[in-house]
Amino acid sequence: MSAPLADRIRPRTLSEMVGQEHLLGEGALLRRIAQGGSIPNMIFYGPSGVGKTTAARIIAASAGKKLERLNGTTASTGDIKAIIAGLSGFDALGGVILYLDEIQYLNKKQQQTLLEFIEDGSITLIASTTENPYFYVYNAILSRSTVFEFKPVSAPEIQRGLGRVAKVLREDAPGLEIEDGVIPHIAATCGGDVRKAVNALELAYLGACAGEGPRRITLADAQAVSQRSAMRYDREGDEHYDLLSALQKSIRGSDPDAGLHYLGRLLEAGDLLAPCRRLLVIAAEDIGLAYPMAMAIVKACVDAARELGLPEARIPLAQAVVLLATAPKSNSAYLGIDAAIADIRQGKAGPIPRCLQNRHCDGADAAVKGQFYQYPHDFPGHWLPQQYLPDLLAGAVYYQYGSNKTEQAARAYWEAIKGK
Repeated sequence: MSAPLADRIRPRTLSEMVGQEHLLGEGALLRRIAQGGSIPNMIFYGPSGVGKTTAARIIAASAGKKLERLNGTTASTGDIKAIIAGLSGFDALGGVILYLDEIQYLNKKQQQTLLEFIEDGSITLIASTTENPYFYVYNAILSRSTVFEFKPVSAPEIQRGLGRVAKVLREDAPGLEIEDGVIPHIAATCGGDVRKAVNALELAYLGACAGEGPRRITLADAQAVSQRSAMRYDREGDEHYDLLSALQKSIRGSDPDAGLHYLGRLLEAGDLLAPCRRLLVIAAEDIGLAYPMAMAIVKACVDAARELGLPEARIPLAQAVVLLATAPKSNSAYLGIDAAIADIRQGKAGPIPRCLQNRHCDGADAAVKGQFYQYPHDFPGHWLPQQYLPDLLAGAVYYQYGSNKTEQAARAYWEAIKGK
């Protein structure tokens, strides 16, 4: 019985890996470290299926030290203690390399258990994670490790890897035919995930070998096994926040096409609530007073989308994206509230002026009694000079009129009223 396909095609050297040229290409830092033989503590960070585990295993295997492996999804404190207990053994005299996959699943106490032995060099840690290590890895371990970021693999590089897979499949099934376009299609639709691409090609192969007749992997088969596979999404992961960030920045940059693209990716992943919330934020933060009605319109679009559900929800949300992207922009209110909060956090507040307080009698200690509030509607233009900020902040300016037509009209109006 032949070994599983995944084992037979797994790269044995860094040269056999696809992608990550910025880390593993000729002359790249990580490749030079691996070739040097002196392995530091390292954390490999990036999406799944891009070679983190494979690179870690190759580097660890070449180090000439005893190799231990743990997976954060299943490892217990007992497993960690068993490795530490083994450090006194003869095999571990030169130190142990611990390959820890999915380190983000270890709790803080488990990570702390390793720290002393990482610090004294008894254990060299090579960890991998799909989550941002600066959020999930204990700071003391981070400070003793170097983080290397792995990126989604390009389609041409994945094609190169699938070529090796196809060779193995043809050895297993002489006469196997693979239609033109199958490998490029899978490489283009796997979202930069090599593992997903290999699995898709293997599944198409299994379908081709089932039943009677010629063994042929068709483009239709490839399209069937790769449906929606280009989506790389986790509602709690980095990709979720990257997509929302890209949506907002595209709309802020007045690019409706990019805005629709990122909205589409969120909706295709089945996420309706997150873009609804973000569009409301954008209406207030980035369009603001340049087009105040944008908030009301977007709220109506969001309410309609949540009432309709997917797939129809895409229509009012697309309307909101295009409206916001093509609307004039102003962040004046957003900057104003942040400036006010910054002063508050620095302790600049003070008592509320007496004229604004919600009480109409003074205590015996008041030197001058009376509220002295003047009602603006009793004056021409519904305005009069009156201090509203606390004494400590009298004269502070937080809001600056934006350059758009709406705010400039308001500015002209108030300058005329106030006689500036």
